[in-house]
Amino acid sequence: MEKQAFKLPCLIAVLIILLSFGFTQINKAEEVLLVHSATQPLNYEVAMTPDENTEVAPPFLGRSFNGFKEALAHSESRGNYFVVNSYGYMGKYQFGASAMKAVGVKNKEAFLHDPEMQERAFEAILQRNKWILREYIDRYAGQTIGGVKITESGILAAAHLGGALNVKRFLRSYGEQGFEDAFGTSIRYYMKKFAGYDVSHIKPMRRARI
Repeated sequence: MEKQAFKLPCLIAVLIILLSFGFTQINKAEEVLLVHSATQPLNYEVAMTPDENTEVAPPFLGRSFNGFKEALAHSESRGNYFVVNSYGYMGKYQFGASAMKAVGVKNKEAFLHDPEMQERAFEAILQRNKWILREYIDRYAGQTIGGVKITESGILAAAHLGGALNVKRFLRSYGEQGFEDAFGTSIRYYMKKFAGYDVSHIKPMRRARI
């Protein structure tokens, strides 16, 4: 009886040690995976054709501002903060060098690995574009141009794609002067795809920076 009583605690102790070792190995593996994901940017083509954009929907957040952000990010990068495309556009919202400079980003690598900075930069570029396009939003929102109902969110999304100047040209020409990015995505498509979201809380600001 004494031998059996002695063996039972020993077996329990051995079992605990083995289980602890196993969980430690799993945790280490997960830690390596997370560090790799957060520090190694993925280089691949992120722009998609209109048909491809409709295949996988982002998390449904309605027509809120968060819904706008996530839908646009899904179209730009599948929502990946750490991606760089073949043209050098970076992050979740695919910022180019000029846009980063405009909102005060000084270090591209820091920007790529800082999701919070990317979110602040996106809001800042929206504020700048809303200031540049404020008169066009007032004048054209609610109209139908080129078969597309013009809305404030559609205008801001199109400006993110092709720049505020190209949006002005599109609206002034009533859709005759379009624009497509290097992957063939057009201003007209972005105006339609991102119409009707609530971006009312974004305040126009000429020199918005992070």
